[in-house]
Amino acid sequence: MLDPALFRDNDSDVETRLSHRGDGLVERLQEVRRLDAERRAIIPRLEEARHAKKALGAQIGKAKHEGQPADKLLAQGQQFSETIATEEARLEEVERDRMAVLLTLPNLAHETVPVGTSAAENVEVRRHGEPPAFEFTPQAHWDLGPALGIIDFERGAKLARARFTVLTGAGARLERALINFMLELHTTEHGYTEVAPPLLANSASLTGTGQLPKFEEDLFKVGEEWDLYLIPTSEVPLANLHRDEILDGRDLPVRYTAFTPCFRSEAGSYGADVRGLIRQHQFNKVELVALTKPEDSHDELERLTGNAETVLERLGLPYRTVVLSTGDMGFAASKTYDLEVWLPGQQKYREISSCSNTEAFQARRAAIRYKPNGKGKAEHVHTLNGSALAVGRTLIAILENYQQVDGSVVIPEVLRSFLGGQEVIEPTS
Repeated sequence: MLDPALFRDNDSDVETRLSHRGDGLVERLQEVRRLDAERRAIIPRLEEARHAKKALGAQIGKAKHEGQPADKLLAQGQQFSETIATEEARLEEVERDRMAVLLTLPNLAHETVPVGTSAAENVEVRRHGEPPAFEFTPQAHWDLGPALGIIDFERGAKLARARFTVLTGAGARLERALINFMLELHTTEHGYTEVAPPLLANSASLTGTGQLPKFEEDLFKVGEEWDLYLIPTSEVPLANLHRDEILDGRDLPVRYTAFTPCFRSEAGSYGADVRGLIRQHQFNKVELVALTKPEDSHDELERLTGNAETVLERLGLPYRTVVLSTGDMGFAASKTYDLEVWLPGQQKYREISSCSNTEAFQARRAAIRYKPNGKGKAEHVHTLNGSALAVGRTLIAILENYQQVDGSVVIPEVLRSFLGGQEVIEPTS
């Protein structure tokens, strides 16, 4: 959530920066300003009525002590009570309305983010590795996987519905190997603490990270009687581990990693990427989350992004890193790097990780603060998150980049110890 003080202290700057994030946001900003002005008008009236009632109470007490009639004073007190009740109810209503609008406003983009309306304005910042040269026409994973007997789209749809998939045999083992490799790398070399969180989160947690209220249609809710949703990413539980807490600044940064299944209805992407494993309703992901001091957060973004890039480099997968434009960033992000891996079967780079700094946006919603030296005034931390990596998309990239002319797939050397030394996945026939 944005700091409401920004709207009063730096109006023109906020209006310009919000206009870069999408249409209709300036109008919502005007509504916040209107409600804020009404709130600031109510508060002195309310305080005046409370003060007057308190003073009148003293007069009533004195009159009763001296045996004087207090009927008129009591009537005045009743009027003050009614005024106070009215103003309190109106203040509560205005606060509720103001908060409802604030929760729909996206984060402001960092000054280094390119201004744009879509992915067309994203900027490539670096590239690693060269796409492999094949002496045959490379296949896409939706053909390779079934031919290898390791991906079954039809049975996934039979068990659930479209965009659910079954991995079998070497496919399931390869996915497990990728998960173990990523977690080992991030915990032993990159210094993250591994967490095994719940796969369900309450509305407070999803509001804290920005999925609610704006993206409720993309979530799977667990019945009406439960305040629970299947997590769309383990960013949600990891970033909320310290919700409503005040941390000791001397313990920052705090870094967490987790492997979880993720669940998304993809309501806003109807018809996109319907083939293969690119966009599934259920998929596995290894996530990185960091909580830092504000002055360290953009250095931490570079570090976290580098940690995700290391996975691709160890696997020998060609990729590029792009910084997203204002129009393509996620709702909570202040700055985002996307890692895009080369997929020979599609002859294009496809997103495999997003690494974002949300600055204080999530921390303000989730009330995560710290005291710089363990004492003094508490400030909001900055939170960061990134996929390192999306496991299914990494499996896709391995199949397509390491495919051979006979339909087999060579397993990257770094994964072989997690697969009992297996070097190749052979076709089933």
